[in-house]
Amino acid sequence: MKIQNAKLNRFLSNNFLLLITIGLFFVMYIIGMIVFADKNFGRTQVFLNLFISSAGLIVVAVGMTIVLLTGGIDISVGSMVGVTCMMLAYMMERMSMGAVPSILIVLLFGIVFGVVQGFLVAFLKIQPFIVTLAGMFFARGLTAVISRDMISITNETFLAMAQARITLPFGGYVNRRGMMVDPYIYPSVIIALVVLAAVYVMLKYTKFGRSIYAVGGNEQSAMLMGLNVRMVKFKVYVLNGFLAALGGFVFCLNTCGGFVEQARGFEMDAIASAVIGGTLLTGGVGNVIGSLFGVLITGVIQTFISFQGTLSSWWVRICIALLLCFFIVLQSIFAAVTRKRQ
Repeated sequence: MKIQNAKLNRFLSNNFLLLITIGLFFVMYIIGMIVFADKNFGRTQVFLNLFISSAGLIVVAVGMTIVLLTGGIDISVGSMVGVTCMMLAYMMERMSMGAVPSILIVLLFGIVFGVVQGFLVAFLKIQPFIVTLAGMFFARGLTAVISRDMISITNETFLAMAQARITLPFGGYVNRRGMMVDPYIYPSVIIALVVLAAVYVMLKYTKFGRSIYAVGGNEQSAMLMGLNVRMVKFKVYVLNGFLAALGGFVFCLNTCGGFVEQARGFEMDAIASAVIGGTLLTGGVGNVIGSLFGVLITGVIQTFISFQGTLSSWWVRICIALLLCFFIVLQSIFAAVTRKRQ
């Protein structure tokens, strides 16, 4: 019994912030089902739309979570999403390249971008904020250099990927015409969930994943354990660069175009999602499941505003700011309690 209680206490202490996030999401969703019952908030498609509209943010938030776990930060990911969309649109529409080569090029660009930032952070020991701030300016400037005009994607292969509906065999409803309407998702959702699952497994069951937590928890202790801290950080930023480019591709599947101001502030959405999901800004605590629920909470707030119909979309930012402050306070309390126990 004592062993079971000890395991339960350990589980609760390690997942306290995550459980609060998951609980908050379900409470908000249930409130939405009650308040907007006349607008069919409880339909399966409304829930799936949270994933459809946020697929790109899920991928970027996963990468941001990995960086935050090491105690770092990356504020360039929003600009990376913007330049990725612009590169895809420019290559397919202005250079007449195929969809697949264009996608591979932007993913390679993301890796190279991550290599440069990772080298500066890990080996030259420049502060991550400064490095990624420079990366943010570079990527946003590159977007404008490629084209200052909006470019819409008309490539048939890309549009086929973007518009391919995957119908689900459950959760359908009969519309006013008496026809059965089945819920659906797009390939972008599948990509986001596969990335989420892969990174979750990597963090939980691989040596590299455990090294990330060790470096974020205590860098000096990690070095004494024989871990190559520099290489761990370097790999994290390379992986994050790849995920930022992949998130840009997924985001572009929803927008099917590129323009200079695209995804502005996306990095703050990713950071907010990770923090709301229970990832400590100081590193060492958090997981991608929490970041997923952080993204979904943002999506629920946006859906509330949309269903309400009269409120400004800026209320989404206000609500996220309040939630962010709430979870930062919780993190401070959690850290204080942990220090006392130690």
